[in-house]
Amino acid sequence: MRQNIAVILAGGIGNRMNSGLPKQLMKLAGKTVLEHTLGVFEKHESIDSIFIVSNKQFVDNIESILCMGGFKKVNKILIGGKERSDSSLAAINACENEDSNLIFHDAVRPLLNSQIINDVIAALDNYNAVDVVIPCSDTIVEVDNEKFISNIPNRNKLRKGQTPQGFKCSTIREAYEIGLKDPKFIATDDCGIVNKYLPNEKIAVVSGSISNHKLTYKEDLFLLDKLFQLKSITGIDVSDLKDLKGKVICVFGGSYGIGAEIVKEAKEHGAITYQFSRKSNGVNIKNFDAVERSLEEVFNKEGRIDAVINCAALLRRIPISEMAIEDMKEIVDVNLIGALNIAKSSFKFLKQSKGVLLLFTSSSYTLGRKLYSVYSSTKCANVNLMQALAEEWADHKIRVNSINPERTATPMRKLNFGNEDPDSLLSANKVATITLGCIMSKMSGQVIDVKLDR
Repeated sequence: MRQNIAVILAGGIGNRMNSGLPKQLMKLAGKTVLEHTLGVFEKHESIDSIFIVSNKQFVDNIESILCMGGFKKVNKILIGGKERSDSSLAAINACENEDSNLIFHDAVRPLLNSQIINDVIAALDNYNAVDVVIPCSDTIVEVDNEKFISNIPNRNKLRKGQTPQGFKCSTIREAYEIGLKDPKFIATDDCGIVNKYLPNEKIAVVSGSISNHKLTYKEDLFLLDKLFQLKSITGIDVSDLKDLKGKVICVFGGSYGIGAEIVKEAKEHGAITYQFSRKSNGVNIKNFDAVERSLEEVFNKEGRIDAVINCAALLRRIPISEMAIEDMKEIVDVNLIGALNIAKSSFKFLKQSKGVLLLFTSSSYTLGRKLYSVYSSTKCANVNLMQALAEEWADHKIRVNSINPERTATPMRKLNFGNEDPDSLLSANKVATITLGCIMSKMSGQVIDVKLDR
C-alpha cells in the first residue's frame, strides 16, 4: 500500500524576524509553531510518517520538542542546506519507496486543516503532482524597471500558491535530477521545478484556505495568534451515533432547550444520560460543591463518566450602563464561573475514561456586540478556557471542545428576542445531533460551528 509521508520543511534560521530563533521555534498560542504544524499531520489518519528537515544548529531543539510532545509518526530528522531545494532534496533522498507520496509543507503554516490534506492525498490518486492554491483577491501588477506598469494580468486566472504540495516520489525525484543538470537551476518552489523540467506532467490544484497563512514577518505573529483564537470547524460526522450506546453522559443545563434535546437524543441512541439544572433537581453550577457532588453520584453508580456537557447559560440584552451589578455578577457566575466549576469537577472522572468535556459558546465570542457586553465577554472566556484545557489535559487523553451554534430556537432566545421567523433559526435538535457527534470524534481544542442550512 502506498505510504503518505509528510515532509515538514523547517530549515529556516529566522533572518527576517531578527529574533535569534527561527520562526518555526517561536511560541504561538501556547506552543511552538512547529508543534502546531506537526500536530496537524500527527493526528491525520492518512499520514503514515513524518520527515522533518532542519538546519543542523536547531536539531537539539527539535529533538526536545519531539520528546516532550509525543509525536510518534516522526521517524526522520534530516539536515537541509542553504536553499529551499536542499531541504526538499534531503527528503527525496531519504524516501526509500519510489511509489510513496511526499507531501511537502512549510513548518511555518501552523493553521493547515485536515481537509486540505485529504484533498491533496485524493488528488495524488490521479495525478503525480498537486499544488494548493487560493484565489487572488488583489490585482496583480507587472512593472517595468520598478517604475511603470507593463502589464496587469487577468486575476481570474491567477492563484496564490500555498503548501502542502504533493508528489509521487519518483516524479519529484526525476524533476530534480533534470533540474540539477541545468547550470541556471534556481528552485524556490517544488511545483515550479516539476512545471519547468517535466513540462508534460500535469500539476493538479486543490483549494487552500486564507487561514493557512505563512509566518514570514513579525506582524504575522499577531495575525496568526488571532486566527488561532477564532479557529473553528464544521462538518462533524453524525451519520452513525450507535457507538453512543452505553456511554455515560452528564448534561448541565439539561432541563430545556439544547440541553434537553441532547439528553433526549442521547437516550435514543442508548447512552446512559444524566441531566442537572437548578430548576429540575436543584443543581446550581455556580456552586462547586453541588457540581462535584452530582458527578460523584453518577460515577459511584455507573463506575465511569464518558462525557460532560455544559449547556447552562444566561443572556440578558441590556446596556451595561443600565445593568444592575447583581445581574452582571449573575451572568458571569453562570456563564464563566459555572464552566470553571464543571471543568474542575470533571477532570478526575474524565481522566479515568479518557473522556470529553464540551462547553457551549456563541458567535458573540468573536466580536463584542451592542447590548451583549457581559454575555459576549463570558462566551469569549469560554473559548479561551476550552483552548487552555485542551492543552492542559492532552497528556491525560481528555478531549475538550466548544460548540458554537448560530441563532437557535430555544426558550432563552425567545425570552430575549420574542417571536422570530422559525426558518431563520437553527433547531435545538440539530445542535444536539452535532454535539453528540463531537463526543464520538477524536478532535480536541476545536470550536465547532453549527450553522443553519441555507
